[in-house]
Amino acid sequence: MKTNDLIAEAAMPAAGELHKSEDLTRIGEMARQFGVTLRTLRFYEDKGLIDPRRDGSTRLYTRRDKARLKLVLLGRKIGFSLRDVKQMMDLYDPSGSNIRQLKVALEKFEKQMTRLQKQRALIDEAIADLSRSMDEARRQLAESTSAQQTAAA
Repeated sequence: MKTNDLIAEAAMPAAGELHKSEDLTRIGEMARQFGVTLRTLRFYEDKGLIDPRRDGSTRLYTRRDKARLKLVLLGRKIGFSLRDVKQMMDLYDPSGSNIRQLKVALEKFEKQMTRLQKQRALIDEAIADLSRSMDEARRQLAESTSAQQTAAA
């Protein structure tokens, strides 16, 4: 599913505006489907990222909630804060061109790409340093082992 399609689905009417025939998912199943804890789902609800329907104390999640959760998890995976994710989702206007949303998203994407590229460069450097240290330790170990064998003979 394309990000735009996911965003459009995430902007569907809120839980109170749904038809009775809508497929609803309980919190436990939602957690299993997305590999998150019940606590995580409640936390995202508290932050206004998802808005499940309530049947007494039972939380029931809609397609909209699932789409929004997919966006939250994608945003977290690539390093966005929950505030950034919510800001981008909240800018979506199903009846508009969404130029503002796209501009804000692109700006955030570019900044995050720069951050991730810097992190990758630092990680690559650390891996190279570690590899050199391992090679040196192996060389010294081989020399010491060889010297001990020579002395023992």
